[in-house]
Amino acid sequence: MLLFSGKEWYKELSHDEIQNVISQTKAWFDRLNAQGKIKDGQPLARKGAIVSGKNGQSVSDGPFAESKEAIGGYLLLDVETMEEAIAIARTNPALAYGTVIEIRPIAGECPLDAQARESAPQEQLANV
Repeated sequence: MLLFSGKEWYKELSHDEIQNVISQTKAWFDRLNAQGKIKDGQPLARKGAIVSGKNGQSVSDGPFAESKEAIGGYLLLDVETMEEAIAIARTNPALAYGTVIEIRPIAGECPLDAQARESAPQEQLANV
């Protein structure tokens, strides 16, 4: 999964420059889609909430109240290796304007489930 974040770089560009970046990025998406590399993707609104604390007792404006570098969207790729995902991310035209792309593999299961299973005493596993 590619996660897109960065400062609001577009505020420093003219209308024509923004349209140029949008056109380049759309062509990038279209090329990846035509290659069958995109599974899903969406921009994220610049608003939200953060729920935390025991029983979710704390709710605050989010996604990151003080950050202008919150995740702005994601793209789920259909690739075989991390290297392939990195190669794709490196071709994104918005990188030239300060966008940051975090690349994360999708886990087959919750890491806590795997940890609990691995740390369970052998007698518990025999009863499962």
